[in-house]
Amino acid sequence: MRLRPVRPAGWWFDGLLLAALVGLTVTLATGHLFGLDRAVADWADAHRPTAARWTAMILNFLGQGTPLTLLAAGLGVLVAVRLRSVRPVLPPVVAFVLTYLTIGPLKVWTARPAPSASAKEPFLPPDQTLPLFQDGLPVRFAQSFPSGHVANAIVWYGVLALLLAPLLATFGRTVPPRLVTVVRVLPPLIVLCTTTYLGWHWLTDSVAGLLLGLLLDRLLHRVPWDDLPLPGRLRTVDRPFTSYP
Repeated sequence: MRLRPVRPAGWWFDGLLLAALVGLTVTLATGHLFGLDRAVADWADAHRPTAARWTAMILNFLGQGTPLTLLAAGLGVLVAVRLRSVRPVLPPVVAFVLTYLTIGPLKVWTARPAPSASAKEPFLPPDQTLPLFQDGLPVRFAQSFPSGHVANAIVWYGVLALLLAPLLATFGRTVPPRLVTVVRVLPPLIVLCTTTYLGWHWLTDSVAGLLLGLLLDRLLHRVPWDDLPLPGRLRTVDRPFTSYP
């Protein structure tokens, strides 16, 4: 069983993403980059007419974790039924476990409010919305870092792109490489921009979500889904799907 290739190849890029995420967290924890976050948030507040706000809110649904999870699970089941194989269900399951064990715990651990926490409950002073590790706040008011919308978008659209090719292959069709690129790149970029523009996350929250999402996405795409050993009872529904047909 060999790991699947990713681009850029090698583990150096994964290490770079992890180092950047740790470095960004440390930088914020020591009180730096607050000026940048505040400047971006203030600019967004001053340039958010009603039409633009509603457009951004609608586009931001592209990063909703629960609908994306259900969509990926449904697509995995559909491919599994058409191929009579349990393997297409594995990527959504593993992606769910991986995001559940990383994004949420990091949010709770870093305990950072969103920019909007000064305009609505808990109505913090603007300067108090910036620091990390505010353990005195209820958890529901301090889960901004990293952006779960951005990280989820990268992970789940990567899973959808992975399942889309074998699904269309069962109908005798192929997926243009450019379409795969659009599916994997465009929604996360839209979510990153909209979630920052709406004041739901600081710019550095969105960057952290980008770094974490890319790291998780590379881990998932390294998994040799067609070669993973399965329990004996599942071997009767064992057929490759990433190399289908």
